[in-house]
Amino acid sequence: MRTVGLGAAGAAVLSATGGQASAQSAGVGAADVFNFALNLEYLEAEFYLRAAFGRGLADSDTTGNGTLGAVTGGRQVAFETPLFQAYANEIADDEEKHVKFLRSILGGAAVARPTLNFVDSFNALARFSGLGDTFDAFANETNFLLAAFVFEDVGVTAYKGAASLIRNNEFLEATAGILAVEAYHAGLVRTLLAGRGLFQQAQAISDLRDFFDGPSDIDFGIGTAANPDIVPTDANSLAISRTPAEVLAIVYASGTSQPGGFFPNGLNGLVR
Repeated sequence: MRTVGLGAAGAAVLSATGGQASAQSAGVGAADVFNFALNLEYLEAEFYLRAAFGRGLADSDTTGNGTLGAVTGGRQVAFETPLFQAYANEIADDEEKHVKFLRSILGGAAVARPTLNFVDSFNALARFSGLGDTFDAFANETNFLLAAFVFEDVGVTAYKGAASLIRNNEFLEATAGILAVEAYHAGLVRTLLAGRGLFQQAQAISDLRDFFDGPSDIDFGIGTAANPDIVPTDANSLAISRTPAEVLAIVYASGTSQPGGFFPNGLNGLVR
């Protein structure tokens, strides 16, 4: 089992996260970048595993440095469309393997799964976006798709942004490999939402992500029935990047680095 070194892998990670100290002086290295990703993979894996199979990660895949947190909410979705069930199963399997893969790279440096909340977080996002006072992400397959849309585009932009922080080519290739899978997931979810005509709801979620992550307008809905937007890109048709600070502002549902939302106690690790 290979362990990521704690040397400088991202010379600007704290400045990218809005931190006031330099990455080198804070000792932020490759392990910190991968642990930041591991926190997000814990979130996605626990969400999809519950939706697809009615279970979470095995206990052996959740331990590590920092406080091990509980998971609130989540249950198996009663899918009506067999193909949607198959999609959910595949994505859940991918995300579980991502957790295992990152933990194998990190070895003893891996952080524990932080506290996750799928109830208060989705209710807050629903209120913020104007979709209602409450939102049960596991109530039906339509809600599941909208909830998945919250995660997948953020995951793609997070890995794209993290790529510039990795100096080791082997680790960069691993990051690119996960990014590609998350992009496949995101494209699938966006296509399924468009097929169901959920353009307005997806736009509300996109607007909310843009509101949380700062003044720049870098998020995209799925367009309209006349002009769907399945692949969100910049002017050069490149995938969008987000800094760790922008990612945290969304998953914390706070617009800041103040814990909340899906991570009521914050992430585990240095980049939090």
